[in-house]
Amino acid sequence: MQARSQRTRRRLVAAGAQLFDRRGYAGATLGQIAQAAGLTKGALYFHFASKDQLADAVQQQGHAVLRDFVSGQRAADLAPVQALIDLTHWLAWTLYADPVIRAGLRITSERAGRTPAAGDFHQAWITEVLLLADRARTAGDLRGPAAADGPQTLLAAAVCGIGVLSGRGMSPGELRRQMGALWDALLPALVPAGHTGRYDVHAAALTEHLAGAL
Repeated sequence: MQARSQRTRRRLVAAGAQLFDRRGYAGATLGQIAQAAGLTKGALYFHFASKDQLADAVQQQGHAVLRDFVSGQRAADLAPVQALIDLTHWLAWTLYADPVIRAGLRITSERAGRTPAAGDFHQAWITEVLLLADRARTAGDLRGPAAADGPQTLLAAAVCGIGVLSGRGMSPGELRRQMGALWDALLPALVPAGHTGRYDVHAAALTEHLAGAL
């Protein structure tokens, strides 16, 4: 019975992500989500008492996907700057391919000003970027004095625009090229002179893996 309940909940979260992605938080109704999941509204209300609760669950799912990716990257013991590059490529690709991630960011934007949910994907993403930037600075891989926050500000501003790139209907290959061009421009402002050649701005190993998963 518990396994069946979990499957039903996953169906509702997946359907919620699809509808929030296509119609927005305000435009998607619980009736539409239940229908898309092939369930009754009663079944939906058994798991989620409100649209806010379902939206929180979608964001938490996106957070879990991000957490799994970050855990894998940490296990690979990448240099922090390369991990940042890979993280931005991963976000671009998942925004292209995964409605849960797209919906999570859209929900965050449309519910701006409310108390942030525990699974707020945007906050989780920015937190990970800042942690990697701190690690890179500690390792001596960022330019400027330790007190300077310019690199973190530049990174936060740049990566927040990834959703715009991913929403233009680009092919995966064009997304990879655009992200590589972004990092070609960013690296000289972020890392010490002569260090840019240490990093793969196209995240070749990662993007080839992601392409194979599409």
